[in-house]
Amino acid sequence: MDEAEGGSDDSMRSRAPESSRKLHVLLETNRRIVAAGIAGFVFVGTVVLGLAVAGPAQLTAGDPIETLFQAHVTAIITGVTLVLTLNQLVLSQELGAAGDQRERMEGAMTFREDVADAVGLAIAPADPAEFLTAMLDAADERAEALADAASADGEAAEHVTALTDAVRSNAATTSNSLEGSEFGDFDVVSAALDFNYSWKLYAAKRLSSEHADELSEEAQEALDDLIDLLSLFGPAREHIKTLYFQWELVDLSRAMTYAAVPALLVTSTVLVFFDPTAPWLAGSTLGIADVLLVFALANTVAVVPFAILLAYVLRVATVAKRTLSIGPFILRDTDRSFDYDDA
Repeated sequence: MDEAEGGSDDSMRSRAPESSRKLHVLLETNRRIVAAGIAGFVFVGTVVLGLAVAGPAQLTAGDPIETLFQAHVTAIITGVTLVLTLNQLVLSQELGAAGDQRERMEGAMTFREDVADAVGLAIAPADPAEFLTAMLDAADERAEALADAASADGEAAEHVTALTDAVRSNAATTSNSLEGSEFGDFDVVSAALDFNYSWKLYAAKRLSSEHADELSEEAQEALDDLIDLLSLFGPAREHIKTLYFQWELVDLSRAMTYAAVPALLVTSTVLVFFDPTAPWLAGSTLGIADVLLVFALANTVAVVPFAILLAYVLRVATVAKRTLSIGPFILRDTDRSFDYDDA
């Protein structure tokens, strides 16, 4: 599918008010790297504050370490329990009765058949990336057919040109992004978010409503086909997004479980055995007291489960916020990359 000339950049990044770097960290960066960055910030912050505020002497006065790590033990157990409880939301859908599972299967098959009919295929692709690509290719074809059919239609021609250029350009860019993507990685969902179908669906319906008498029968039929396809893209994206959220929740539960074991071991060891006045902690490394470094390292290990949770939640919450609505609801001004009124 060749990108339509003259189309504007309609990707999620161009529509988002956030900076590209912020979006890259929130969405595209590997979650392990984000979690490691959070943990590293805690370690460095602990050392810097320990040197700037009170110094290592504070660690040997009273029981601040014992109080802190008691709180860590409680937080680790509570956090892992909470995530495992949320994980039951995924399992609950897999443990339904036979009738419920059959109903889910029939709904999925019916939707796939509708999409196959819309894109002109005997069977809709099974791979999520190929499934979306087939819909985007069909959207490009429908837009091209609409442009050809309406090329000589009076005042509606400019609106048709603006709409079809936006659809073709955005569909081509998104389709290229899906090449080589595999479900489980964020690439598929990221590419799906780049296709701004909501505003295009609104513009297409408005075009059909306001210029129906100016469009030829062939152009109106092509516009209806485009509207039907855009209407199917919303549920398709939401379904794939839901599957991805479930996938992420399982990964989060497993990662937090793995991290919780060493975190509990370290926090328990500090509570029972750590003595800040021990002779082996009296020295320094690179000008930093060893007792402060050991404390900072133990504190960092204790917050790793929370760092993992935060890394995953940042992505899921960002995606959820950007896909709150389904259909032609525009929740942000930045979504209006195709200005119908100026077309």
